[in-house]
Amino acid sequence: MTLTKMELTPILLIGFILVLSIYTTSAHKYQEFTATNEGLEDESSLLTYIVHVNKPSLQSKESLHGWYHSLLPQATTETQNQQRIIFSYRNIVAGFAVKLTPEEAKVLEENEEVLSIRPEKIFSLHTTHTPSFLGLQQNQELWGNSNQGKGIIIGMLDTGITLSHPSFSDEGMPSPPAKWNGHCEFTGERICNKKIIGARNIVNSSLPYDYVGHGTHTASTAAGRPVKGANVFGNANGTAIGMAPYAHLAIYKVCGVFGCAESVILAGMDVAVDDGVDVLSLSLGQPSTSFFESGIALGAFSAIQKGIFVSCSAGNSGPFHGTLANEAPWILTVGASTIDRKIEAVAKLGDGTEYLGESVFQPKDFASTLLPLVYAGAINTSDDFIAFCNPFSMENVDVKGKVVVCEQDGSVERVAKGQAVKDAGGAAMILLNGEDEAFNPIADVHVLPAVHVSYSAGLSIKDYINSTSTPMATILFKGTVIGNPLSPQVASFSSRGPSKTSPGILKPDIIGPGLNILAGWPISLDNSTSSFNIIAGTSMSCPHLSGIAALLKNSHPDWSPAAIKSAIMTTANHVNLHGKPILDQRLLPADVFATGAGHVNPSKANDPGLVYDIETNDYVPYLCGLNYTDIQVGIILQQKVKCSDVKSIPQAQLNYPSISIRLGNTSQFYSRTLTNVGPVNTTYNVVIDVPVAVRMSVRPSQITFTEVKQKVTYWVDFIPEDKENRGDNFIAQGSIKWISAKYSVSIPIAVVFV
Repeated sequence: MTLTKMELTPILLIGFILVLSIYTTSAHKYQEFTATNEGLEDESSLLTYIVHVNKPSLQSKESLHGWYHSLLPQATTETQNQQRIIFSYRNIVAGFAVKLTPEEAKVLEENEEVLSIRPEKIFSLHTTHTPSFLGLQQNQELWGNSNQGKGIIIGMLDTGITLSHPSFSDEGMPSPPAKWNGHCEFTGERICNKKIIGARNIVNSSLPYDYVGHGTHTASTAAGRPVKGANVFGNANGTAIGMAPYAHLAIYKVCGVFGCAESVILAGMDVAVDDGVDVLSLSLGQPSTSFFESGIALGAFSAIQKGIFVSCSAGNSGPFHGTLANEAPWILTVGASTIDRKIEAVAKLGDGTEYLGESVFQPKDFASTLLPLVYAGAINTSDDFIAFCNPFSMENVDVKGKVVVCEQDGSVERVAKGQAVKDAGGAAMILLNGEDEAFNPIADVHVLPAVHVSYSAGLSIKDYINSTSTPMATILFKGTVIGNPLSPQVASFSSRGPSKTSPGILKPDIIGPGLNILAGWPISLDNSTSSFNIIAGTSMSCPHLSGIAALLKNSHPDWSPAAIKSAIMTTANHVNLHGKPILDQRLLPADVFATGAGHVNPSKANDPGLVYDIETNDYVPYLCGLNYTDIQVGIILQQKVKCSDVKSIPQAQLNYPSISIRLGNTSQFYSRTLTNVGPVNTTYNVVIDVPVAVRMSVRPSQITFTEVKQKVTYWVDFIPEDKENRGDNFIAQGSIKWISAKYSVSIPIAVVFV
């Protein structure tokens, strides 16, 4: 199947910016999972349900599918039953996805083998210079020690892949490891190679091409091969390369233009585990939900039981607290940060004042001549939406030859605002950040000359417009500028903690590059030979960490997923390039619910000294401590559990590389266990950054490790001080660092006062 550039462009440009809230599929079909809905009567009344059952002893796909089929209500015909089950899961959950009427679902729920049944949810996508920004250099440190990910397989669950993209060349790549058990659906002239070793479309029976762009971008970020001369409209020019350029990629198309169905995501994770991947990367998610009701959390738990590392995006609902996705402690939850590269443009006003912003589209033929300036909100004061340059509000507006000022948000995507201005005859656009986005303008591929400026700049620009009867403005384009000392900075859109599902686990875990990231794209946006795009989101930060996890897995094949996560978190950076605390979008110090452990430092993560390890059995008392029922815990573990026989623990007692507590008037006590992965005969001393209005002690204060993999436990006491000492603070933060002559092993502390 081949699409022309003309056919593909609107899908890629429009598809990615749609509000991803609806997903429909009328014909799920997949080899191992049996799935067509042809011939079903009254299909409009059928919903897709996720069904969890007691784990059977059956092993073969055929017998398992037959047993699932036998559980269905007998009211339907034999033929219909076979077609109703769209996915039979073997690896990550005990259960299946099936199309039923609500009445049939109620009948099925009464079956003694059924643990739970619920309608599937719809997930949304969370949508180069970064290797050098992160300190990854050829043949040095982590890239040298890890062979740049050679032999590691990263499974990408996304929107598919552009197989022919130069980022996925297999020149110099080794053959896939012997354990690889996957499949490539591409046929003919374009087939998989030693870089992309497998590609499957779980959504339907077509080939797993990427018609959105998101999957190509994330895959090339995680493990793209070096491509010289990568740029977008001449900006960000350089060699694009992924985090683990020698790692293999296995592609699982689980999303389309309108989002990602939970049943399909589960099926993608199920087959990826069976195929033999080492890392799973999911730049998608849903709002906070109980772990036993989250397809990603369920699939990820089964994956880590098999030693597979799972990296997920934190979500794009920031800067508000409590907006996270993918909060399970066995998942690496990744927030987004800025990098030190900007694609600068300037809004120049008629009084000579200039305001710095960003834009990728920087046409060389746009004159710097001052043009009439108009604020969209003043064109029609009776229309509440016109200030946001809503396309419907702008339909009958004439702004020919003018620079139009548009407000951010208003449920209109940034590029769509520019299109509305262009359609109305506008010559250029100045896009103003809202108060929440503050100082985090985004570099977009606009459809007309444009600049995105900060909230404070927007206030000044509107003041200027109101101060004169003839406001004028133009846009000056400055191109690519590297060296922003305030980076990394937390991106305004990056979702924040605390976790709603499990407040005793600090999330996000880490932040990584996610704002204005250049990576592969299915087509060239500027009719050149460079098929790349610059986009933003925690979707972009997640594959950075997936690639880094692949490097660490190669360098330390004996490390568990929890040990890899600990190494990433305990070695994270807490300061920006200027040596000051990491800032948020307001240019104020970012709190721990925005940064998690801090900003990833790949080279340090390769040699952390100590790790906080967690075995899969350690999660049982934690899950029972969440007050889940035996059945709910059993759904996660895929085994029968009796929590009354388990000594449950508070959430903060899990041996996690951070501590998050809700503190009232009563003291709290927790322990942590360190595992030595560094040299023997090394002594560490504790250094405590005590949160405000809290007294702390750590026992012992000094630890000496005499063996590799030696484990030592320490205890932490939290004693609340008088409420008057808290002032206006409802949260406080600190850290515990174990410091030796060579290492500094740090975990963050979050305290919410109740």
